[in-house]
Amino acid sequence: MKRVGVIGGGQLAWMMGKAAKKLGVDLIVQTPNPADPAVKTASSTIFATIDDINATKRLAKECDIITFENEFVDLEQLFLLEQQGVCFHPNLIILKRLLDKYHQLSYFQSQSLPTPQFFPLDAEINSSQIKYIEEKFGFPLVIKARRHGYDGQGTFIINSIEEFKLKLASLQFQPNEFLVEEFVYFTKELAIIAARAVNGDIVTYPVVETQQKQQVCRQVLTPAEIDESVLKEINQIAIKLLKSLGYVGILAIELFLTQSNKILINEIAPRTHNSGHFSLDACKTSQFEQHLRAICGLPLGSTKLICSCAVMVNLLGYEQSQNRYLEKLRQIEQLTQTHLHWYGKNQFYPGRKMAHATTLLSRTDRSKAMAIANQIEEIWYIS
Repeated sequence: MKRVGVIGGGQLAWMMGKAAKKLGVDLIVQTPNPADPAVKTASSTIFATIDDINATKRLAKECDIITFENEFVDLEQLFLLEQQGVCFHPNLIILKRLLDKYHQLSYFQSQSLPTPQFFPLDAEINSSQIKYIEEKFGFPLVIKARRHGYDGQGTFIINSIEEFKLKLASLQFQPNEFLVEEFVYFTKELAIIAARAVNGDIVTYPVVETQQKQQVCRQVLTPAEIDESVLKEINQIAIKLLKSLGYVGILAIELFLTQSNKILINEIAPRTHNSGHFSLDACKTSQFEQHLRAICGLPLGSTKLICSCAVMVNLLGYEQSQNRYLEKLRQIEQLTQTHLHWYGKNQFYPGRKMAHATTLLSRTDRSKAMAIANQIEEIWYIS
C-alpha cells in the first residue's frame, strides 16, 4: 500500500482523502488545526503549520511520497529534505519555476507559449521606469503579486498613472515582489486540468469556461463552447508544459480567449484546482484520484465526461452564522442531478469557500447550464 503525505489540510486535501480511500492509499496530512477539513478523511494527521520543517521530517518518515495542497511552502527548507532522499511530486525544482508568477511567465516565454506582456518591478521605482511602463502597457494594466496571490488577492487593476503611483505607495511589500501585466480584453476565461504520470503518460480533461466575480471563480461550465482549433491549441499547451517540465501529478492551466480568438496563458497551479471540481461527479476519474494515480505510479484513469454537460458552482461564505446555510444546502440538494460537496468548515466568513455543487445535464445546453448555476446562486446568496 502506498503512503502519501500532503502538506496542507484544506478542502483539496479533504477531497484527495476520499479518493485515497477508493484507491487503498494511506493519506497522511500535515495541517495545524484539528478542525481542518482533511483531518476527517486522512488516514492520520501531523498537527503542525505547513512550514514547520520538523513536522515535514516526521511526515517524510511515514510516507513514500509527499505532495502539496497549496503553494504556501518554504522551498529552501524542503530542498534539504529532498537532498536526503525524500520524494516530492511535483518535484521541488519544478515548483521553484512555477511558484513565482514572474518565473512562470518567463518559463512560458522560453517554451514559445503565448502569454500577456509582462514586466517585473524593481525594488525602487523611478520616474523613467514609470514612463516606460505607461508607454509599454498603457491603461488599464494589472499589478500582480509574484507569490501567494490567489482568488484575486494580490491582483490589482489600475486605470491611470495616478492610480498606479498611489498603489505602489500603498503596497505593504516591496515593489519587486510584484509584476506588471497588460490588461487582456478577453471574451472567455478558460481552464484545463491535465496530469502526467511517473512513466510519462499524459491525460487531459475537457476544457472548461470559468465565470469570475471580483476575480474569484464562481461558476465552471464544461465542456467550454470554443472552436475546435482553440480546443486543440489548449490541449497542445497542456501537453507541452507537462512534457517540458517533466511534471508528475495534476496541473491546472488558466487561460484567456481574446477578442481575436487568440489564447493567452494567465497562470498555472501545480496542484488540484477549483476549476477541476466538476470532475468529482461529471468524469469517470476525478482530478483528485488522478493526482494520486499519477504520483503513485498507478495507471491513469479515463477523463471522459459521464454526461453531456456539467456546471459547477462555488458556494462562498457570506455571514458569520451557520444557521441559514443548512436550510439552503437542503434546497440545493433537491435540484435534479445536483451533487453537493460541503467541506465541513466550522468558521464562516465572507468569501471563504464553504462548498461546491455540480449539476449534470443530459444534453449540451449552455443557456440551461447557466440558468441552473444562477438558480443555485440565487438560493445560496439571495433567498
